[in-house]
Amino acid sequence: MNTTIKKTLLAASAIILVAASLSSCKKDKTTSDDTMKAIAEQYVNHTVAPTYTNLASKTEQLVLDLQALRANPSQANLDKACNTFLDARAWWEKSEAFLFGAAGDYGIDPHIDSWPLDVDAFNIMMSNSDQITAMDGDEGDVYAGNVLGNALLGFHGIEYILFENGAPKTYSAITDNQLIYAIAVAGDLRNRCYQLEVCWVGASKAPAAHVQKLDDVELPYTVSSAAISYGENMINAGQAGSLYSSLTNAMMEILDGCSAIADEVGTSKIGKPYSGDDPDYIESPYSQKSIIDFYNNIISIQNAYFGGIEGQRDDSKSLHAYLADLDSDLDKKVTVAIDNALSKINAMPAPFVNNRTAAANGQAVRACQALDEVLSEAKAKIAEL
Repeated sequence: MNTTIKKTLLAASAIILVAASLSSCKKDKTTSDDTMKAIAEQYVNHTVAPTYTNLASKTEQLVLDLQALRANPSQANLDKACNTFLDARAWWEKSEAFLFGAAGDYGIDPHIDSWPLDVDAFNIMMSNSDQITAMDGDEGDVYAGNVLGNALLGFHGIEYILFENGAPKTYSAITDNQLIYAIAVAGDLRNRCYQLEVCWVGASKAPAAHVQKLDDVELPYTVSSAAISYGENMINAGQAGSLYSSLTNAMMEILDGCSAIADEVGTSKIGKPYSGDDPDYIESPYSQKSIIDFYNNIISIQNAYFGGIEGQRDDSKSLHAYLADLDSDLDKKVTVAIDNALSKINAMPAPFVNNRTAAANGQAVRACQALDEVLSEAKAKIAEL
C-alpha cells in the first residue's frame, strides 16, 4: 500500500475512534445526569417534602391539643397532646439526614431541638409575670421565638411540661402558667416547621395558610441567596439559578447529610453520655424516648438512600440503585451498615437516660460510626464522576 494512502487511512481511523469515544462519553454523561435528576426529584418530592409536610401538620395539631388541654384540663386531653407530641417528634427525627437545607441555613435545628433544657432559666422565666403575660397574648408564639432563646424553646421545653419519668404527667400537676408557656413555644415550633415545609415544597405548592403565617411572622421561605425553593434548587442542580454547580454535587450533599447524622448519633447523642464525656447530654430525657429518636435518625438515612419515606419509596430512583450500578460491593456495604445501625440501636436497653453506660450502647456507637465511614466512601465514589 502506498505510504501516503496508509497514513491517510490511519488518520481517518483515529478521527473516527476519537469521535466515537466523545459520542460515548456524551451519551454516558447524559444518561448519568438523567438518572441523577430522577433521584433528585424522588428525594425532594418523596423523602423531604412528605417528611416536612407531616411534621408541619403534627406541630399544628399539637398547638390545638395544648389549647384544648388548657380550656378543658383532663387526663384524656393531656394524653392526646402527648401522643401528638411524640408523632411530631418522630417526623422531626426522620428529617435529620437533611439538616443541610433550610434547617441549617435559617438556624431552625438549634432553635427547635436544643438540649438539655435550661431548668434554672425556665424557673426564672416562670416567676416573671410580664413574660407570662406576653406569652399569653395574641402573638405569644412570636414573643417566645424572639425572646426566650434556644435553651427554652422547641421540643424539649414542651416535653418538660408534658412528661415525667417516661410517661405523661398527671394533668393536675401542670399549672396554667406552664400551659401558657407550652402553647407559646408550640406555636413557635409550628411556625418553624411551616418554614421547613414551605422552604422545600415551595410557596405555590404549600398550604396557603402556612405561607400566610410565615408572611405574618416574617419568616423567609426561599433559598437565602435566591428566590427559589430548596426543592427547586436541588432538582435544577447544574442549571442557571441553582446554587449546585452540578447534579453530582447535589448527590454528594445528600450523602453528606446522611453521613453527618450517622456521626452525630454515634459520636454525640449516644457516645457522649455513654463514654462519660457529658453524662447530661441526654436527648428526650423526660419522655425517655431517646432510643426511638436515635432509631428514627437512622430511618432518615434509610429514606434518603433508598428513595422515599415508607409508602412513597421507589428505589429505582435512588442513590442505592445508582451506587449499585457504579460499585455493587460498596452499595452492599452501605445497605448492611444501615441495617446494622438500626439493629444495634434497637438492642440498646431502655430508657437510655437510666442505662447510658450499658455495653450495648458501645456497639450502637461503633455501628453508627461504621455507617458514617461507609457513607463517606459512597460520597467519594460519586465524587469520582
